[in-house]
Amino acid sequence: MDIFSVLSLVGGLALFLCGMNTMGDGLVKLSGGKLEGILERLTSNRMMALLTGAMVTGIIQSSSATTVMVVGFVNSEIMQLEQAVGIIMGANIGTTVTSWLLSLTGIEGSSMLMQLLKPSSFSPILAAIGIILTMTAKDNNRKKDTGSILLGFAILMFGMDTMSAAVEPLADNEAFTNILVAFSNPVLGMLAGAVLTAVIQSSSASVGILQALCMTGAIGYSTAIPIIMGQNIGTCVTALISSIGASRNARRASMIHLYFNIIGTILFMVVFYSLNKFIDFAFMDSNVNAAGIAVIHTCFNIGCAIVLFPFANLLVKLARISVPEHAEEKKGEELPQKLMALDERFLDTPAFAMNLSRTAVEEMAELAADSFNKALAVMKKYSADTVEEIKRTEELIDRYDDIIGSYLVKLSGSDLSVDDSRSMSVMLHCINDFERISDHARNMAENAEEMNAKGISLSRECIEDLDKFAKAIEEILRITIQSFKDNDYKQARYVEPLEDTIDSLCLEMKNRHVKRLRTGECSLYTGMYFEDIVTDAERVSDHCSNVAIYLIEIKQGEFDPHKYLEEIKDTDDKWFKKKTQEYQDKYVLPVKERK
Repeated sequence: MDIFSVLSLVGGLALFLCGMNTMGDGLVKLSGGKLEGILERLTSNRMMALLTGAMVTGIIQSSSATTVMVVGFVNSEIMQLEQAVGIIMGANIGTTVTSWLLSLTGIEGSSMLMQLLKPSSFSPILAAIGIILTMTAKDNNRKKDTGSILLGFAILMFGMDTMSAAVEPLADNEAFTNILVAFSNPVLGMLAGAVLTAVIQSSSASVGILQALCMTGAIGYSTAIPIIMGQNIGTCVTALISSIGASRNARRASMIHLYFNIIGTILFMVVFYSLNKFIDFAFMDSNVNAAGIAVIHTCFNIGCAIVLFPFANLLVKLARISVPEHAEEKKGEELPQKLMALDERFLDTPAFAMNLSRTAVEEMAELAADSFNKALAVMKKYSADTVEEIKRTEELIDRYDDIIGSYLVKLSGSDLSVDDSRSMSVMLHCINDFERISDHARNMAENAEEMNAKGISLSRECIEDLDKFAKAIEEILRITIQSFKDNDYKQARYVEPLEDTIDSLCLEMKNRHVKRLRTGECSLYTGMYFEDIVTDAERVSDHCSNVAIYLIEIKQGEFDPHKYLEEIKDTDDKWFKKKTQEYQDKYVLPVKERK
């Protein structure tokens, strides 16, 4: 084997890993975050969790990726440790799909059907279709992702063929044969498989390399079996690295993965080699092919799952013993689950990370709206407990703003789809507006607190005006948040006419209050507080308007709020004028009865 064969081997391995990565990324993007959502939801039943783990891993072609996601779920408390066991077992089964795909390279036969089944025959066609789909996709994400999957598969197979061709001369190499004979020692073979997989951090890739080497005809079952056993242990490295700096339960999840593979390997090795000692399996001296490796890989992982499934709780206990509780450890900052879910491990699956971000922003918006509605209520009927709750909520929403904003900035560096990029733009703009709504709620609550301390109260006429005004504010908050949650730009159009009505109400309320001041019905101090209350409420409607405009403009592929407002207000927009009039008729301030 000369230098050029080595270069071909390295190039083939590079193509193989690139193809696997491209195909996996395409599958994840095509799912739009649904696969991760399935993992999150279908785990209450352990058998269902096992099947789900196998299915998801089989689709994304990476048990490492699945276990890293599980570590992230456990770290963010989306998933309990007991739920993670089934998925981890299923992930080991799902990863065998790759070895069966790669076994297609070993198909032999001269018939037309057998020739068509060979990857070297259909991979060029898939590559051609893939590149056409990718180049003509433009904004069609599904088309582009499908093209990436086909291209990835074709590159994967080309890489496999290149590696097989590069190692072909090794068949007659005595030194290579001697090395393989050494690996037939169960311990050495297991260590070799573990080290190789740990280095490239993919059991599917290391099994593929072994399948390429078996094309030389120099690898027997006695060599392949211990190497495959070691590969299952080596794949745990990715999850262990991912758990560094994570919560205690996340580290335990990675330990469950490690224990499952180590215990399964030890049991298999002891039972298999003990039987071989007495029975002397004849096939051990035979040369193994790609399909044989796939069979060993599958039988081992399914067998481990069957044997260890009843002892899943013992694995959890073992993990708890390995990563024990420490009384002296300080309890970390308590955060809502939606914020804890924003784990950096999910940045590798952008579509799912976007879904998590959106649910966190939705919760933030609901908290802000609820807080402001409570602030309006506390102006009419003072409650010290409610005021304190509004203050705590404002501080919490500040945390939402900081954490979500930082997470979205990190996520912006990922390869996002067009829809996700637009959604991110909306969220980055909206979180600031939702945070400002909570600020205005706090301002209003503090005004109520000061008024209560000074013994100042609003007049009956002020409260009546404020009641009608509050209903308009409540409606604009409801429409804004619902249109944001539904990503409904049509519903968002109703915000601006209502905001225009609120502006008119605000001006009218201030004018009416000035008249009350002149007649002595309200005091000067009351007037100052009333002015602040109305101003805070009017600014909340402005922030609602901002959110609605973001939804409308970005949906239309533009972002020019001033242009949008000019078009609907300065031009003869009949729909806008009609809706504004409807809202003005709905929210007419009560007329004071003259004595």
